[in-house]
This record gives sequence, C-alpha cells and structure tokens, in this order.
Amino acid sequence: MNAPRPTLLLLLALAGPAAAQKSPDIPVGQVIALAEAQYAAFLKQYPDSTRQPRSTQPDGSLQLTTSRNWTSGFFAGNLWQLARFTGKDSWRHRAAARTETLEAEKYTTDNHDLGFILNNSFGQGYAQTQPPKYCEVLLQGAATLSRRFSPKVGAIRSWDFAPFTYPVIVDNLMNLDFLFAASKLSGDTTYAHIAKTHANTDLKYRFRKDYSTFHVLDFDPATGQLRKAMTHQGYSDQSCWSRGQAWAIYGYAMLYRNTHDPRYLAAAQHAANYFLKQTNRIPDHIPYWDFNAPDIPNAPRDASAAAIAASGLLELSKYAKSPKKYYQGATGLLSSLCTPQYLATAGTNNFFLLKHATGYKPANSEVDVPLVYADYYLLEALWRYQNYNQFLALL
Repeated sequence: MNAPRPTLLLLLALAGPAAAQKSPDIPVGQVIALAEAQYAAFLKQYPDSTRQPRSTQPDGSLQLTTSRNWTSGFFAGNLWQLARFTGKDSWRHRAAARTETLEAEKYTTDNHDLGFILNNSFGQGYAQTQPPKYCEVLLQGAATLSRRFSPKVGAIRSWDFAPFTYPVIVDNLMNLDFLFAASKLSGDTTYAHIAKTHANTDLKYRFRKDYSTFHVLDFDPATGQLRKAMTHQGYSDQSCWSRGQAWAIYGYAMLYRNTHDPRYLAAAQHAANYFLKQTNRIPDHIPYWDFNAPDIPNAPRDASAAAIAASGLLELSKYAKSPKKYYQGATGLLSSLCTPQYLATAGTNNFFLLKHATGYKPANSEVDVPLVYADYYLLEALWRYQNYNQFLALL
C-alpha cells in the first residue's frame, strides 16, 4: 500500500480556524545563512574530505572522524541540505566531495549504522541529482546491512560488543527508511520485508506501559527470545533516555509513511505524547539528556534530542488525525533551538550550529557539546517546517 499523503483537511487543521493563528516566527533564513558561514569556514580550515566533524573534544578542540564512525554521513548530509535550501551548485559540489569519501562503507558488515552513514549522504545526494553511482552504493549498502538481520530474532543486530548477546537499540529504527528506499530503487521487496519484520519485533518490546522507551533490547540469538530490556545510554534501565524517545517518534513516523500500517502511527503518537508531556514541563521545552535524571533541573540538556523530535513531530503531524498538537510541539522545540541559548554565532562552536547537546552521559562522553547530527536534524526540521508554512500561507 502506498504511504499516505497529507490532505488539505489535515493542513487546514494545522492552520487553525481560518488560518488565523500563525505559527511561531522561526528564523529559517537566519539559520541557513549561519550554516553557510559555519560550513564554509570549516571546509576552508579542514580541507581533507576524508575527515568529518563530529563534536568538540574535552579540551575544546574539534573532534574529527573517519568514514567508519557512525556519525560520518551527517556532515555530507548537512551540505546536501544546504544545497537544497539554497539551490547553489557550489554546495552540491562540496556535498558530493564529502559524500564520495564514504563509499567504502557500503561493504562494512560490522556496523548497523549504514542508514546514518549512507542514506544521509548518498541518499540525500541521489534525491537531488540522481547519479547512477549513488544508486549502486545505496543498494550495495542495503544488501550489506541486511546481512545483520536474523530471521530467528526478527531484527537487525546493532552492536557486536559485550556485555550484550544480540542487542537491538532504538536507534536501529532509523535504518529502516534506508531499506524501504532500497526496495523502491531495486524493485526487490526483500529489503522492505526485513524492515517490517524488524519493526514488528521492535514494537513488541520497545515501550513500557507509559510509552517511554527502553534503549536496548537484548535477545537470545538461538531462540529469538528477549533476554533483557535496558537503557544503556540513559540514567538507568528504568529511566527514559530522551534521544531514544526522539528516535522512536521519528522512526515509527517513517514506518507509517512507508507502510500505512496503523500500528506504527499509533506507536509514533504514543512516543510523541510521552515526549511532549515531559518537555511541556520544561520552560523552553528542550529536554534533559534523560527525563528521569536525578539532578533535574540542573541536568545537561540534549539539543540533538530536541532536533530529532522536532523533525519527527513535523512528519507525524502529516498523518495524525489531530495534527496540531504535534505541529505545535515541533515549532515549540524549533523556536527554542533557534535562540542564542542554543544556536551558535558565526565563527564559534567549532563551526557547528547547535550548542548544548549530550551524547553519552553515563560515560561522561560528549556532554554539553555540539554534535553533528543535532545540526542535521535541525536543518531537516527547518526544511519540513518551511514547506508546511509555504502551503499554509496560501490558505
């Protein structure tokens, strides 16, 4: 079944009565101008296209990565998004140069993050320019990723390291759009079948009764039975890691877009309702790194969780029967992210856009720093927001 499209009725609902209530004034143009300045300065200072920005080191210096890192595809994706916003060939050329250094990852079998690495770079580029080579890379990458799928477990394995047996993390939902795209590009339904099977397995165990999420589901690979549900990057196994909740909103919204399965729409809404219930208690709505962190309100924030959730909420609002809550939740997050509290000024922040993100707090890793994927989802959310507003302005 084809994925649903937003209807005029839904868009009218977003606009409110007679479109009288305008959405917040989110400075999209200002952010894009900042992105052009920051990324142009980065490229001038760090011309090696094989080294990608990830974050800031504890000593304040820039952290760079190779293509093997799970974050390596985001910067090329940021450049492709700038090309889309601006229409400039110069950004397309820069994006292509960064993208093509990632090609070797299409054969990487020990990494479940090929969706992040390849779909956010080659996928973005293919959507804009359609080079046949990009299609080949995407299909080979999807075939490689599929080798991590176990029919017995019914899911794609995430990590290969101890103490886990067969871990499936919530982030893995973000790979599934890559597999659906591969089915559309190739005509091979195997990839879509793997994606749906993984989603159905995930849906059985991902949520607690209150629809907060576990981060890790650890399975017995011999029997396919769940061994333990836990929250590895959160405060405790009983807590809700905010970025994990954001992945769930986004992941299940994408699943609904690709399948029109109402179970996925319900899951996305449940995840979103929990997230918004928590962030509505926070004056600026930007989540703490874990919604159950013991030192709230002094706990570190996570701007990356806010950006991911904003983009996912905008996607979800296209399909929900009552979309306004999700649209307003997204714009509330974007309004705060686009203030000086979270948005950098040109020439600062190691050339990233957003400040105050948190990567892995229990390991004291990447706490209160910029993260490249926070920028990626901010730009994507602004694109979705701008497209909504262009339509609403006509009503």
